Amino acid sequence: MNDITNRKDIELMVDTFYGAIRQDELLGPIFNNVIQDNWPKHLDTMYRFWQTVLFHEFAYKGSPFIPHMNLPIQAHHFDRWVYHFNTAIDKNFSGKITEEAKWRAQKIAEMFMHKLNIS
Repeated sequence: MNDITNRKDIELMVDTFYGAIRQDELLGPIFNNVIQDNWPKHLDTMYRFWQTVLFHEFAYKGSPFIPHMNLPIQAHHFDRWVYHFNTAIDKNFSGKITEEAKWRAQKIAEMFMHKLNIS
């Protein structure tokens, strides 16, 4: 398997991840209720977010935490989120940037939990 090296790779990573999220019995209802029929817009935002995080291309502007502030989420939701993220990546990629993506996803989950005070 190859490493994550370009926007197409990010799109595959994000699409695989959110495909699993949408089907998950714990996370799917939360995401589907909030995003509703705006999945194309959300996915594009996530492509740009990860493009910025992994490639420093500054394609994303904004605060990723704000949309999550009032969601009914707890630590076990983040555990499941990280599980699906790592599984989606490991299905398709291997390498230095892949490992960085998994590390950053874990740190994002930890930061969100801290800000929500649900550790």
